[in-house]
Amino acid sequence: MKIKLFLVVSTLIVSVTIAVAQTVDDYTVPRTEWDQPDLQGVWSFVSSTPLQRPQRFGTREFLTPEEVEADFISQKEALEAATAKEAELVINPQAPDAGSVGGYNSFWFEGAGVGENVRTSLIVYPPNGRLPARVEGAAVHRANLGDDVPGERPVLAVFGGIGKDGPEDRGLSERCLIGFNAGPPFSGSGYNANVQIIQNKDHVVLLTEMVHDARLVPLDGRDHVDEDMRFWTGDSRGHWEDDTLVVVTKNFSELTPSFSRFGTAKDKTLTERFARVGPYTIDYEWTLDDPSTFTDKITAIVSMAKVAGQLYEYACHEGNHGMANILRGERMAEQRESEAGN
Repeated sequence: MKIKLFLVVSTLIVSVTIAVAQTVDDYTVPRTEWDQPDLQGVWSFVSSTPLQRPQRFGTREFLTPEEVEADFISQKEALEAATAKEAELVINPQAPDAGSVGGYNSFWFEGAGVGENVRTSLIVYPPNGRLPARVEGAAVHRANLGDDVPGERPVLAVFGGIGKDGPEDRGLSERCLIGFNAGPPFSGSGYNANVQIIQNKDHVVLLTEMVHDARLVPLDGRDHVDEDMRFWTGDSRGHWEDDTLVVVTKNFSELTPSFSRFGTAKDKTLTERFARVGPYTIDYEWTLDDPSTFTDKITAIVSMAKVAGQLYEYACHEGNHGMANILRGERMAEQRESEAGN
């Protein structure tokens, strides 16, 4: 089995320290000095729940306690197997079944705490918990981790690329333009799935760890900017509905996919809802409506857990020269091929 498969499994491991993430029934939401719900802090949105519901569950939204226990055991065993495999390859990297080097080993991937009644999927609408059908003609961006795929510029895929003639051939996260999990909407996976929320009377700032992007959300009732102005993470406006922060975002760049690997974001409207339901928990719900990409809206619910720490700069390729080395490696491969042909 390839190492990449082990790494995917390892991201699903459930933390046994789940108690702190539970909702307190008699919880009173703290207030800021402006008498608004206090959402400030660093919050993790990584999740062990799959985005889409496995088809065997149909429209069932929650696992039974027995299924939770069985799932925990199977994930724990998968992590142990992955760790053992990785240790073996350190000793014998030339083993016949070593596979590719993959990305990171399991040490770097984040686990997640879940509640007693864990969901079968993050998506709660459509009722089957799966992405709706795509609009006829909506693009599918095939590039992903692994070999390059045929395609044309501009590359809207998040991972991978269509070639290595220049940085424009690489995916958006490889170019450090957007984070692969930072959205919006937030889509917890892998690592660095954290957001810091900062508040004052008239604004909320959503600072994601991945690519250190700060989304400024005015709360003063101003209109969205003209639709001719487009942004990588859209133009956000917020308001309070009782104790819930509601953020509506439009004017996304058409150079980004609508969601996952599908469509373009030019007609996307995203509505996010942040409600603090416990001292360590925010219920984060988002609804995506994009008539150019999907035949129906998408709604998902993610439990965000408070982190006892702070965010540091995510330097991406500015610090590690990754993009330059990707292109340099391809030029060296071309040179060796040319010399061999002579």
